[in-house]
Amino acid sequence: MEFLKFIFTKSSKIPRWIIFLFDISLCIIGYILSLFTRFSFYPVGDVSVQIVLALRVLPLYIFIKGLTIGYFRLHTFIIRHTSVQDGLRIFYAMSTSSVLMLLSDFILNSTLGSDITFFPKSIILIDFCLSIFFLSSFRVFIKLLYIRIIANNNSQTINYAIYGAGESGLTTKRKLEMESRGAGKVVVFFDDSSNKYRKMLDGVKIYDGRSQFEDTIKKYNIENLIIAIPSITKSKKQELVEICLNLNLNVKTIPPIEKWINGELSFNQIKAIKIEDLIEREIIELDITQINKQLNNKVVLVSGAAGSIGSELVIQILKFRPKKIICLDKSEVRLYDLEAFLKSNFKDENVSIEIVLADITNYSRLKNIFEKYNPEIIYHAAAYKHVPLMEENPSEAVWVNVKGTKTLADTSVEFGVSKFVMVSTDKAVNPTNVMGASKRIAEIYVQSLFNEIKKQGKTTQFITTRFGNVLGSSGSVIPRFRKQIEEGGPITVTHPEITRYFMTIPEASQLVLEAGHMGQGGEIFIFDMGNSIKIIDLAKKMVKLSGLTLGKDIQIVYTGLRPGEKIYEELLNDGENTIPTHHHKIMIANVKENNFETVSNQINELIALYETQNMMSIVAKMKSIVPEFKSKNSVYEQLDH
Repeated sequence: MEFLKFIFTKSSKIPRWIIFLFDISLCIIGYILSLFTRFSFYPVGDVSVQIVLALRVLPLYIFIKGLTIGYFRLHTFIIRHTSVQDGLRIFYAMSTSSVLMLLSDFILNSTLGSDITFFPKSIILIDFCLSIFFLSSFRVFIKLLYIRIIANNNSQTINYAIYGAGESGLTTKRKLEMESRGAGKVVVFFDDSSNKYRKMLDGVKIYDGRSQFEDTIKKYNIENLIIAIPSITKSKKQELVEICLNLNLNVKTIPPIEKWINGELSFNQIKAIKIEDLIEREIIELDITQINKQLNNKVVLVSGAAGSIGSELVIQILKFRPKKIICLDKSEVRLYDLEAFLKSNFKDENVSIEIVLADITNYSRLKNIFEKYNPEIIYHAAAYKHVPLMEENPSEAVWVNVKGTKTLADTSVEFGVSKFVMVSTDKAVNPTNVMGASKRIAEIYVQSLFNEIKKQGKTTQFITTRFGNVLGSSGSVIPRFRKQIEEGGPITVTHPEITRYFMTIPEASQLVLEAGHMGQGGEIFIFDMGNSIKIIDLAKKMVKLSGLTLGKDIQIVYTGLRPGEKIYEELLNDGENTIPTHHHKIMIANVKENNFETVSNQINELIALYETQNMMSIVAKMKSIVPEFKSKNSVYEQLDH
C-alpha cells in the first residue's frame, strides 16, 4: 500500500515515454484480441494465412497507433485526474488511427497490385472498440485506485453532504473526492425529488432533503454541505443556507453549468456561499425588446461611469450594442481600471467606447464633450454618496450633487438630449443628512426643469430612479464587514436596531434601464427593495459563513449612529404615494410639483454660498429648499430649532 501511495504521489514525475509504451502495449493486446475474436479463435486453413498476414503488418500498426497517440498527446495526461475531455481525446485518436489503417490497406493494395486485405474492416472495427476500452479503462482504474488509496491514508477526512442527486451532484462528488486528496468524503446525498429517496448514487445513499435533512446531518456528523443544483432558485438556496447556518454547517455551492470550464466543473469553482447569496433576489425580467429599441445604435453617455452603479450600467448597456458609449468620470485611477476591463471583455467593433475624464460641474468641458459626441441618452450616476463624509463637507455635496446635476441637466437641454435618467437614493426621502438632502434637491431640479421645458416645446425627458443600498458598492457595509472579519475583528455596527434595504449592483442597474425606457418625463421611479434587513443580523451571518464563532473568535462592537444616519430608511416621503407600472418591481412616486423659477433661484443661491464655505449657511439654505430635511445626530440639528 505504501508503495502504491508513493507511486501515485510521484506519478507526475514518471517519464511520459513509459506511459506512451504502456498505451502502445494496450493497443497491441487489443489488436491481437481483435484478430482472434474475428476468426473465432480457430486459426486453420486460409484463416491462419490471414492471421499471419495481419501479424506481418503489426509494425505498421504500431507505427500508426504511436503516431496518433503522440499527435493527440494521450501519454501526457495526468492519469489520476482523467476527465471526460481525456476520454474524448482517446476517441479522436483511435478514430484517426482506424482511418489511417483503412488508407494504409488501400495504398498497400494499390502499390502491390494485390487483392489481399492487410487490415480487414471487421478487425479495424473490433480493434477500434477494444483500443478505446483498454485505454479508457486503464485510466479510470488508476483514477479510482488513486482516490481509494489516498482516502484510506488520510486520517483527517471531512464528511460532506451534497444537496442535489443529479448529474451535477455526481460530478461534484467525484471532483471533490479526487481533488481533495482524500480530505473530503461525500457520505450523503440530499434531494427534493421523491423518486430518488433511499436509492444509491455512486455508492452513496440519497435522503429526503426536506423531512430527513437535520437528522441525517447529525447522524453522519457532517461538517460541510455543497449545493449542487445549478438551477436552484435563489429563494430555495437562501432557505437552505439559513438552515445550514443554524446547524453550524459550512456551505459551498457550484456555479451554473454554462460557467463550467470547457463543460467541466473545476475544483476551484466549488466556493463558499457569500452573504450576497443570502440577499440576492430572483433575476429581473426586463423588457428587452423595448430597451433594445431605446439603446441600440444610439450614442449613450454615462456619468460616474467608473463607480459601482455607473460601471455596471456601462456593462448592461453594451449588451444592447449602442453606436457609441461615453464613459465619463473624474477619477483617473478608476477610469483607467474601467478602460482596461472593457478592452479585455468587450471587443465588438460596431460599438465605440469612449473613455472621457471630466468633471460634471465644469460647463465648458461638458459643452466640448456634447459638441464632439452628441449624446442622445444620458444616465447620470455621478455623485458623492457617503453620508458621514458629506455631513462633514456640505459644500462639496452641494457642488457635485446639486451643481453637477444642474450643469449636466442644463447642457442636456441645450444640446437636445432625448432622455436623461438620474440615479438617486432612498436617503433623499425625509432626509436626515446632507447627502440625502443634496440628492433630493437634485431630484426637485430635474423634475421642475422638465415641467418648464415641456411648456417651451422642448423634448428632453428627465427621469429619476430612487433605490436603497447597493451590495458590494464602494464604502458599503458588506465589504467593510468582510475586511474586519479578515483582520480578526471587531465588527463595528452603529446601532443594534439599524436596518437597511439592499439591492445587488446588476439588479439596480437593470431596473434603471427598465425605468429609463418606460419613463416619459417628470417621473420619480422607486424600486421594490424587498424587506429591510437588520445590519446586526447581516454581521452575524457573515461571521457564521466565515466559519467563525461570534463571541469566541470575533466580537461585535456598537459604535453609535454616525452624523446624519437614520435607524430606518424610507422610500417615500410622508406626503407621497405610489402609482403602479407594468413592471411589478417598479412604481412611480406621486410627488408634489415645484415651480421651476422658484426652485432655480433657490438653487442658484445655494450654489453661490459655496464660495463662502460657511457650512451652517449652506445647510440652512438646503433646509429651506427641502423643509422635511431634519438633521439627526448632527451639529446641524440646531438649525431645526
